[in-house]
Amino acid sequence: MATEINPFGDVKKMIEQFKMPGVDMTALVDARRKDIEALVAANAAAFEAMQALGRKQTEMMAQAMQGMQAAAKSAAGSVGDSVKQTEVARKAFEKTLADMKELAEMARASQADALAHLTKRGGEHLQEIKKLMQPK
Repeated sequence: MATEINPFGDVKKMIEQFKMPGVDMTALVDARRKDIEALVAANAAAFEAMQALGRKQTEMMAQAMQGMQAAAKSAAGSVGDSVKQTEVARKAFEKTLADMKELAEMARASQADALAHLTKRGGEHLQEIKKLMQPK
């Protein structure tokens, strides 16, 4: 069985040996731990979003290939029908634009989610600094 390693335990003990008057070293170490946790959460959100984007791109590619196969089959039966070929090309172009818009929205949402994790932690960090600066 794997045991969970706490990277802050040893650092916390080491810093507590160098106590400085008026500075809460435990709070300082806990704040850094929270900073790292916020970065981990932001990275996890970004990773999940990249996986979703990859899955969506694969799905879009499969749909595009199926569409091209269907268009090739229908075009083979109607050689010289330029109106039908133009319509197929127009629909493919519209589908591509819609897919690109969807991918852009997915990327925007994932970036907003990751940034929200960091912004939240930034606000918490500011409050912690204010508390540390209060005279005791």
